[in-house]
Amino acid sequence: MNPLEISPEQFRQLANRVTNLTTQYLESLPQRESFPSAATGANTTAAFDSPLPRQGMGDHALDALTDVLRLSRAPSPRFFGYVLGSGDPVGAVADLLASVLNQNVTAWRSGPAAVTIERTVVRWLAEAIGCGKFTGSLTGGGSSANLMGLMMARESRHAANEEGARVGVVYASSEVHMSIAKAMSLLGLGHRNLRMIPVDENFRMKVEELERAIEIDRTEAKSPIAVVASAGTVNTGAIDPLEKIAAIARRHGLWMHVDGAYGALAAIAAPDKFHGLELADSLSLDPHKWLYQPLDCGCLLFRDPTYAQRAFAHSGDYAKSLSSDPIEGFAFFEESMELSRRFRALKVWLSLRYHGLETFRQAIERDLGHAQALAQMVRDCRDLELLAPIELSAVCFRHRGGDDAFNQRVLKCVVRRGKVYISNATVHGRFALRACFVNHRTTDADVRAVVEEVLAAAREV
Repeated sequence: MNPLEISPEQFRQLANRVTNLTTQYLESLPQRESFPSAATGANTTAAFDSPLPRQGMGDHALDALTDVLRLSRAPSPRFFGYVLGSGDPVGAVADLLASVLNQNVTAWRSGPAAVTIERTVVRWLAEAIGCGKFTGSLTGGGSSANLMGLMMARESRHAANEEGARVGVVYASSEVHMSIAKAMSLLGLGHRNLRMIPVDENFRMKVEELERAIEIDRTEAKSPIAVVASAGTVNTGAIDPLEKIAAIARRHGLWMHVDGAYGALAAIAAPDKFHGLELADSLSLDPHKWLYQPLDCGCLLFRDPTYAQRAFAHSGDYAKSLSSDPIEGFAFFEESMELSRRFRALKVWLSLRYHGLETFRQAIERDLGHAQALAQMVRDCRDLELLAPIELSAVCFRHRGGDDAFNQRVLKCVVRRGKVYISNATVHGRFALRACFVNHRTTDADVRAVVEEVLAAAREV
């Protein structure tokens, strides 16, 4: 008897127990705290930091799942921290099937259905945001997609795979996501070669400053490689002037990468905000943000797979495809930095089939409307002030009753009270309270609760 094997009936019992537990949990979300007050360092250590089990516990191993739910941050309708989607249950069901199938989505021969579904999903995503001629692959998130996009940029303009990295310059706004600086380090280009271009009053890259920086570097015999435009900055949701940046990149022979991890999928609901997205050479986006998919699921789209192959194709004889057929010979590892790849596409595929793109468009539109509604509430409240314009769904504001330290105490109190969860940002050098709407469960009452809780916390501190 195989000691690791369980019978179909045992699996059914385990699956039913987890299904019942998660169904009850989903039903309880509106009543749950936005952050569990019971989740302290001492409590989580006591619950989970246990000795390695030498003997199996069987069904009793699942008893601790109640603690996992109790001490986890709930995907509640009132979670507005960071930029994190709310987790579509249809996608969660697909993740169970993906784990049972256990496909390694490396190449068609390794997972025919999985590879075909991922290529289909990538095509759907590109089409949905107006980049129908692009191809690409799913990734762990926006950080890995940005890294891969910049590696393609490096190999297209300043090849380094054979001889090693040389000095090359990349341009991005001062509001760019931290993953870009990290990518510069990982690619051997160095933080000092990331030019941070100033932004205007709406936190968008100043294109005249971009042009000036490129010309200065050319004069000093530096080697510009790429410009990174943001389609939704993490602090305020600002969208850089994509068409103007594309024109500058083209004129100077630079690669244009768009970091759209936060915002690009909002083009489904608000395409007019994203003119020029289709001009990018590469583009990151995150279905686990504005398609509300369970973690993890990012995506890298690119215009020309030749540059992806130039950057990532390096296969041993044991991995080379023996087929020249464009479908059966396809390998993701020839266009991606990953070899082992999980079946991320199944949840996106099933969610889009189940709900339809129009339903997601409505959900994104509702998030955008919630941000505008909160911004208006802040404007109407004499105790609060808005700190940045609302481009997408991030609302940055503060309480007028005190300095940065006071607003930090307000934030801590709001989180401690457990009714809503918001985060923070630095805007014009000031500490800001920040609510970001990428949550399909949020109602109008949940939006009103943000102001109510901030004012209550301010009175409390």
